[in-house]
Amino acid sequence: MTRLEKIRLAMREHGFDALIVFDELNQRYLSDFAFTDGLLLITAKSAYMLTDFRYYEMALQDASREFKVEMTSERDELISGVFSEEGIRTVGFEGGFVSFELYERYCKKFPAQSFQSVGNMIEEARQVKSEDELEKIARAQQITDRAFSHMLGILTPNMTEIEVAAELEYFMRRDGADGFAFDTIAVSGDASALPHGTPRREKLKAGFLTMDFGARLGGYCSDMTRTVVIGAADAEIKKIYNTTLRAQEAALAFLKAGVDAGEADKVARDIIDKEYEGAFGHSLGHSVGLFIHEQPSLSKRSFGRALRAGEVVTVEPGIYIFGKYGCRIEDMVAITEGGIRNFTASTKELIEII
Repeated sequence: MTRLEKIRLAMREHGFDALIVFDELNQRYLSDFAFTDGLLLITAKSAYMLTDFRYYEMALQDASREFKVEMTSERDELISGVFSEEGIRTVGFEGGFVSFELYERYCKKFPAQSFQSVGNMIEEARQVKSEDELEKIARAQQITDRAFSHMLGILTPNMTEIEVAAELEYFMRRDGADGFAFDTIAVSGDASALPHGTPRREKLKAGFLTMDFGARLGGYCSDMTRTVVIGAADAEIKKIYNTTLRAQEAALAFLKAGVDAGEADKVARDIIDKEYEGAFGHSLGHSVGLFIHEQPSLSKRSFGRALRAGEVVTVEPGIYIFGKYGCRIEDMVAITEGGIRNFTASTKELIEII
């Protein structure tokens, strides 16, 4: 089943005669083409990509052949013609994305149609990845793994946090990444206790150095975190690192199709709370795809939500002692019927940078 066929099935189930897609990530998912000015119009009989001069020729070459590419300044007239020819009455749109102003304009422009929010219908279709999507994610993660290996070969205590982040990003771009999945995190010492800390123009501080980064390739994201030690690891640092690693390994072993997403979070959290109660302040993980934070999540809020084969999630427990240091270890995996496919190959041994 193609992505267009999947979304048409969802449209029938929800009672939509047509769907207008404005969100750029959803547009890319359905048409396999990235553009920033235009929309997709989908009905049971037809599928249009409406764009402008900047993208028209590329779209004709690269977009899914299921879509008819149209370059016109009279988009509303084209839409009106399709509505009339196909007897369209109920039109779905992304209520969580479209502005109220745009919604009002369409209601006035097309008074014979009823415009209704599709909720998370498209995002839910994106949750289970195809083999093609999984391979794009795998290739993005391979770049990320190579960046970490490269970093270990040049990392010294005399580097600054911003230099570490810049080197990771430069390597990923040079190695084939289209861009970055998110702003790279490289924080050391007391800043490693900040899960989303910003790299500083300061030399690396003794203690943990947490590096959280990812590549974007073919539109799809990768995501990994590795924590190393600047200087020699003392007994407490070793205990924190090994506790984090045990929690992650237990969660990885628990995951497979059919298990509860909330229970996965609990498996890791129970291990950490026995040693550092309350120090694991975020969820175990999130889904990854065209966007770095998708659904489902592995969190307390996800109890009762069964994981499905083909969903891609991160597994990233952490321990944070504010004002002192923090440690996080993250792999990205695809759920399978019998377990997981772990995309992340980088070592998880405790590494000291002397």
